[in-house]
Amino acid sequence: MLHKKSHIERDAEKFVFKADNSSTPIFGSIESDVLLPREKIGQKMMDPRIAYQLVADEMMHDGNPRYNLCTFVQTYMEEEARKIMLDSMATNAIDKAEYPQTTEVEKRCVNIIANLWNADPNEDYMGTSTVGSSEACMLGGMAMKFRWRKRAQELGIDITAKKPNLVVSSGYQVVWEKFCVYWDIELREVHLSDFNNLTLDPKKAIELCDDYTIGIVPIMGITYTGGFDDIIALDKLLSEYNQHAKLSVPIHVDAASGGLYLPFMQPDLAWDFRLKNVVSISTSGHKYGLIYPGIGWVLWRDKEFLPEELVFKVAYLGDFEPTFQINFSRSGSQIWAQYYCFVRWGFEGYRAVHAKTRDVGLFLARGIKSLGLFDMINEGQNIPIVCWSLSQKAQQERQWDLYDLAQHLRFNGWQVPAYPLPANFQEVSVMRVVVRADQSMEQMSLFLKDIKQAIQELDSACTTRPKRATQQGKIVPMGYTH
Repeated sequence: MLHKKSHIERDAEKFVFKADNSSTPIFGSIESDVLLPREKIGQKMMDPRIAYQLVADEMMHDGNPRYNLCTFVQTYMEEEARKIMLDSMATNAIDKAEYPQTTEVEKRCVNIIANLWNADPNEDYMGTSTVGSSEACMLGGMAMKFRWRKRAQELGIDITAKKPNLVVSSGYQVVWEKFCVYWDIELREVHLSDFNNLTLDPKKAIELCDDYTIGIVPIMGITYTGGFDDIIALDKLLSEYNQHAKLSVPIHVDAASGGLYLPFMQPDLAWDFRLKNVVSISTSGHKYGLIYPGIGWVLWRDKEFLPEELVFKVAYLGDFEPTFQINFSRSGSQIWAQYYCFVRWGFEGYRAVHAKTRDVGLFLARGIKSLGLFDMINEGQNIPIVCWSLSQKAQQERQWDLYDLAQHLRFNGWQVPAYPLPANFQEVSVMRVVVRADQSMEQMSLFLKDIKQAIQELDSACTTRPKRATQQGKIVPMGYTH
């Protein structure tokens, strides 16, 4: 018996797939019906509309940057600033001959930052933009090492007898560990000793110094907690040490977080070039400098602290303009964005933005404190970073910890990971929120509402928490690998 075809089957036989054209819907296209390349490049070209949509859809699997409360980097810029970055994206900041105005704008930024950091007009300060504060730290560290080596040789010190060393608190950012590994430096950590003051102990830092110490690195805005090292006390003790030392020891300030915050909010606090042993400072433009990720700055109080062998002049870019960055090709867009912000905000605007950010941080700290479960480690008075741990009483009464709380907050999109403190307090886990310019009172009130709800849901759960694995004395969050 012959099958009688339905009208749907007859219509389907008439339908023939046609190649994509300008009127083809994106999600009706041939390209949207295949997987994107994962291991090798595809064979054929694709309509730019379709390519954009398919690639942009991949971004949906990332978290919302505005809900990432632990990141230091900026997650919002004005539309005009974004346009400035787009307009200057094709410039190469290192090619100073072909892009002289980008070079000029970079110099203006260095001048502005030098003024904010109280550079002495009688000294010949030098500075440069970098790819974030990590490159800035690398350059500051390299300058200290090269200068130490030259001075040590002049004094007859055997530089091959042992490694040069760098002194820093155990609250350092990982870039300093990288620097010491890359450049064969001994990292001498000043372990934290007072839970009520998780900062560098200046006396212990001096005790670690010897003829092979290239420098001491205090931190203004410690990554773990947001605290400030006491650079005034360190500078005083170091001056006494240097009077009798065979080889004087300088200070490089890692001001990644505080460098473009303190000049506006605490201008009378001496931490910068007002202190005579501070020879170089690094900062991030993409933290409280209000720029998208990718910009840092490093300055030396005088050219004598930047060894000449680190400054290069090349002819094949069309001029002999000196350069001392590690990278040789990078967009000038972040430099222009930094200059835009200096022009746009001025001192008054930066102060207003930071003051609002501080107020939001204090509001959040009060809200966290009012829950009665946490010990506050930093309440945001010095810099808008709020850090807390679970109190001993709460640990005894609850079957959950901060890692469980962090995971529960992700249900509402919030990214606030828990992590252990450095030595000697690895057994203490904390959570940290870095309050940024784009975070409002309303946003923090929503976060407080969600954290209260998360706590209620965790309290009502009847499961027993498994014991967490440890690795080299540090807690390893469940579900994470190294």
